Amino acid sequence: MFYLYLLLALALLVAATFIAPLRHKVWVAFTAVTVAAVAVAIPSIGVLAGAGEIELIQSIDSPLGVGSLSIDALSAIFLLIIGLAGMATILYSRGYLAHYLTKKSSAHISLHYTALALLVLSMMLVVMADGSFLFLFAWELMTIASFLLILFDAERAEVLRAALAYLVMMHIGFIFLVAGFVGIDSICGNSSFDWLAVCFANGENTYIFILFLLGFGMKAGLFPMHVWLPEAHPAAPSHVSAIMSGVMIKTGVYGVMRVVSQMSVPDQIHTVGIILLAAGAVTGLWGVILAALQNDVKRLLAYSSIENIGVIFIGLGVATLAHAAGSPIVMTLALCGALMHTINHSLFKSLLFFGAGNIYSQMHTTHLDRFGGVAKHMPVTAILFLVATVAICALPPLNGFVGEFMIYLGMLNSVRDGVNTLYAAGGLLALALIGGIVVLAFTKLYSTVFLGSPRHHHVAESEEVDSLRIAAMAIPAAGIIAIGLFPQYAIRIIEPVVESLTGTNVAYIDGYISPNLSRISLTAILLIIVIALLYIVKRRAQSTRTVAKGPTWGCGFTSPNIRMQYTGESFAEGLESIATSLTQNTVEGRAVGKSEIFPTQHNYNIRHKDKIDRLLAEWWVELLRIINKRIMKLRTGKINHYILFALLFLVAIFVLSLLNLI
Repeated sequence: MFYLYLLLALALLVAATFIAPLRHKVWVAFTAVTVAAVAVAIPSIGVLAGAGEIELIQSIDSPLGVGSLSIDALSAIFLLIIGLAGMATILYSRGYLAHYLTKKSSAHISLHYTALALLVLSMMLVVMADGSFLFLFAWELMTIASFLLILFDAERAEVLRAALAYLVMMHIGFIFLVAGFVGIDSICGNSSFDWLAVCFANGENTYIFILFLLGFGMKAGLFPMHVWLPEAHPAAPSHVSAIMSGVMIKTGVYGVMRVVSQMSVPDQIHTVGIILLAAGAVTGLWGVILAALQNDVKRLLAYSSIENIGVIFIGLGVATLAHAAGSPIVMTLALCGALMHTINHSLFKSLLFFGAGNIYSQMHTTHLDRFGGVAKHMPVTAILFLVATVAICALPPLNGFVGEFMIYLGMLNSVRDGVNTLYAAGGLLALALIGGIVVLAFTKLYSTVFLGSPRHHHVAESEEVDSLRIAAMAIPAAGIIAIGLFPQYAIRIIEPVVESLTGTNVAYIDGYISPNLSRISLTAILLIIVIALLYIVKRRAQSTRTVAKGPTWGCGFTSPNIRMQYTGESFAEGLESIATSLTQNTVEGRAVGKSEIFPTQHNYNIRHKDKIDRLLAEWWVELLRIINKRIMKLRTGKINHYILFALLFLVAIFVLSLLNLI
């Protein structure tokens, strides 16, 4: 009956969205998501406040056994993230899609908003579902909804390719998840998450973890399963990219945390910890290097999401290794850092994609070298984008610093105490390299887009976006600032999660972590006060003087122009020379030769594509093209041929039945 009611509810959502007037469809989706977000937020807050696990619906019958819908501490934190991001995303979409209302059909817009609401609701189901059938049902709904959202501009060939790549890879991951649940059922006679503890009780069946890691890692964007992500995000509308990158890929993190938390044998936990740490380090480094090389705003942000997943898995790996070694301090610090970074990334990555949507809607491009000087024409967007940029670079006084600080603190404690010293040192090195290249990547992004002089007339013609989009951006921005300034209170949200996953006493967390975070809070507040005082002094000093404005100094050259600025390519040229083995480059035009003393005008563009994409994605695209070419030969247009095909099909079914193969 549950599935019948669920399908009826979805049918009502579809009907309401399609019936609503064109400009009101967004509010139907917003209402549905807001009601669902509030409905799950109330019990989630209760769970985090200490009420214990809440079972919403018991005994949901399915073909794969009995399931249920419940909220524990881990589910609760993800439900709050999903609900907040879902509301902000739909609110933002109102302004972003405004100019599409006259270009797309009413059915097209209705389908988009239905899929957007369905994506948020299915993610909520994913983190509440216990039984395998219900979980896989919700997981598939999430995949289909996000696939439809990517296809918004389906008339573009690159969008079709990206959507198809996403769909195929998600279903490969789905097969791994099904195999994992089948493995649990074959061992325990039940296929729900609750039976994982029994499955891993003897320190065996690590292959079950590998199957789940592959399935969840595909969604999360773990290396080398990340290749769909840099293609899907540039293809999708910016608000879709925001919720997919900020929230949807975290369902993969949720799944891995859920599986690892059921392990109890130290040797097995140690092995799993090494796998997670190695996967996190490679994913983070690969993602951030490729991000720094990109010359497209959304591709850069997409690779950055891969990097941040790597950071989360580094924290999770260090925590798992510490759990195996019996070091509660390191385990608590690293796990708090991983969870905090999960929350933080959902905030600043959503804000970054919203900002990318703002500049795209004004200038109709995301190519870095078409911008320059945008801050003068879109000052509010520039300020909010700067907040997110500082946060993703893990600089104080914003939230990105808090999560990475705790992961660093965990690894430093691990080295100090001699617990997994080699692994902790490796994690430190990886995280430090990631942090340095992140600063390079986002300095390049912000300065090329918002600073300098306009490189295209569209920049000069741009203006600030509508207030509704700014309001939507203010939601994650407020979270970024609040967590950055008051981390000692933000940590209380994840304390119950850490306690439920590790058995660590909350009082222990308060006694060890909170004092460090209080010092961070004080330092952050003092930093803001100092900056504010310096600004006041500067303003007062300038009030009595005449400030002259002129062109940027051209190092002695008397005729500088807008072409004499750093481009995205030149900014990262040094890193590119080191990372050539990671990319396959597509070059358009010709660069200025060394012998050209007085060069003529050149058109030069280079695209850095991931080499892994060629290994894991391009082959099946070509295979599908060949299969399609062969199948099309069967379309002869003659009825007798089609009857013959049907007859051959029936004969094949008959033969297979006789052989007991079907």
